[in-house]
Amino acid sequence: MALTFSPLAGVKQAGRLFALFLEVGRMSFKRPFQLAEFIQQSWFIASVTIVPTMLVSIPFGAVIALQIGSLATQIGAQSFTGAASVIAVVQQAGPIVCALLIAGAGGSAICADLGSRKIRDELDAMEVLGISPIQRLVVPRVLASMLVGVALNGLVDVVGVAGGYFFNVILQGGTPGAYLSSFSALAQMSDLWSGELKALLFGMIAGVVASFKGLNVGGGPKGVGDAVNESVVITFMLLFVVNFTITAVLLQIIPAKGS
Repeated sequence: MALTFSPLAGVKQAGRLFALFLEVGRMSFKRPFQLAEFIQQSWFIASVTIVPTMLVSIPFGAVIALQIGSLATQIGAQSFTGAASVIAVVQQAGPIVCALLIAGAGGSAICADLGSRKIRDELDAMEVLGISPIQRLVVPRVLASMLVGVALNGLVDVVGVAGGYFFNVILQGGTPGAYLSSFSALAQMSDLWSGELKALLFGMIAGVVASFKGLNVGGGPKGVGDAVNESVVITFMLLFVVNFTITAVLLQIIPAKGS
């Protein structure tokens, strides 16, 4: 049987996903807040992502530092290697690394958990009992993804900058003092806040997309597996689009230092 794609179905899915975003925002302020579930999910997402995040952030920072250091050497701007590397890690690499790992590890687990509950009719039973699955299950998971995203972004910044410093100084013969002193030349606090804002939004996107696919699972265990794959792919696509949009807007709003 030939596979067909309906643009109308895609628009409907996008509308339902956006509606879930709004519903999660509304339910986040509704009491009672599921504090125990929030803490449990935060710990779970952090436990499955913290080690991979550290391992991935080291080569990220190293590659950025090596590439920028090589380019700076060619144009005679070695003194700005540190500032350029830090800005690249803090603004771009940090939030992206966190989002990809949260979507790949935490988001897939969220989708699988909610999908399994869906095919076992647990979500329907909760609605019969007057319990909102969104308030009880989705909101704590989305907020946990946002919290862990912000925390992991700080970790990536520290590890990535340290890794970039080590590889630039050791492998490329850079000057430690010049690498560190160049921070104040170009970097500013708004770079850090923009990275944290991205991490917060990326964590929300990963949590909502994973929850959306889990809540709309169909077809038994195979449907759960398909939903997990789809949630990761959709999250990745949205992250890169949102990252480009936020970066373009922030570059227009926040002027570069010295301009």
